[in-house]
Amino acid sequence: MNWLKKTLDFGEKIKRFLKKRPSRKDMEESDWTSCCKGPILKKDLENNLWVCPDCNKHHRINPKQRFDLLFGKDNYQVLKTPMPPDDPLNFTDSKSYKDRLSSARKKTGLNCSMVVADGSINNIKLTAIASDFNYMGASIGAAEGEAFLFAAQNSISNKQPLLVVATGGGMKMQESIISLNQMTRTTLAINELKKNKIPYIVLFADPVAGGITASYAMLGDIQIAEPGALIAFAGRRVIEGTVKEELPENFQKSEHVQACGFVDAIIQRKDLPEKIGVLLTILLKKQSEVKKDDGDKTSEDNIENREAS
Repeated sequence: MNWLKKTLDFGEKIKRFLKKRPSRKDMEESDWTSCCKGPILKKDLENNLWVCPDCNKHHRINPKQRFDLLFGKDNYQVLKTPMPPDDPLNFTDSKSYKDRLSSARKKTGLNCSMVVADGSINNIKLTAIASDFNYMGASIGAAEGEAFLFAAQNSISNKQPLLVVATGGGMKMQESIISLNQMTRTTLAINELKKNKIPYIVLFADPVAGGITASYAMLGDIQIAEPGALIAFAGRRVIEGTVKEELPENFQKSEHVQACGFVDAIIQRKDLPEKIGVLLTILLKKQSEVKKDDGDKTSEDNIENREAS
């Protein structure tokens, strides 16, 4: 019986080993990730701008990767933004807010989820904001609000456009009304940009949700998006439960949002620098005529009509 028991125990150990799922840390440190056809080397994905060559899924990227893509590798200046107190409400749930911030900073190397940088696209200087979803879901608190206001003021002071790569899960409830107040503050900052006739472009990158969608992400002069980006306020299941009907399969994806009129254009990641450069040229009236893809030309009068609309 001893040999039988040992054999059965060994079999159970094998089963437990096979069922053991890799931890999130193991997956992050691995050379592999997964997509439509299963495992794919992260290096291969990186060489394709973190876009799957088979299904065209645009994987999430961090601010450094975003700025390298838009401006050229390390061809930009990261700006230091103001940092308010970390935990104004001394909030604690299953763990303290301070501990959550500490973990996020250790994981990303950032002080807050928003990063502001100055760079150039098509020889046009601009200020850009990008967020890191790995920093508490890129949710917005006082620090992110200060970063946004700093970026807006930097654009106004230097008379250069502001590009915001909108991504994140909404507002930080650990900061309660202080977090929600950032919706108002960012909106007021955008109004100042418009008063000073500073172009404001929003790029939706997966995912954009909650108070981010309800504030600065929907106020761009031009709204562009990457393919397949989630753009939402409330979650799909919440809406289906409220309206008591099944929603379209691509509901809240950038393609559906464009069809509803909230996005002007969907642009492949590899084409973003070129297309944004063209948009900036039009908005700043850097040339009197702009060629269309079909070889025709659009007059400056038509461009002004597009801006007015």
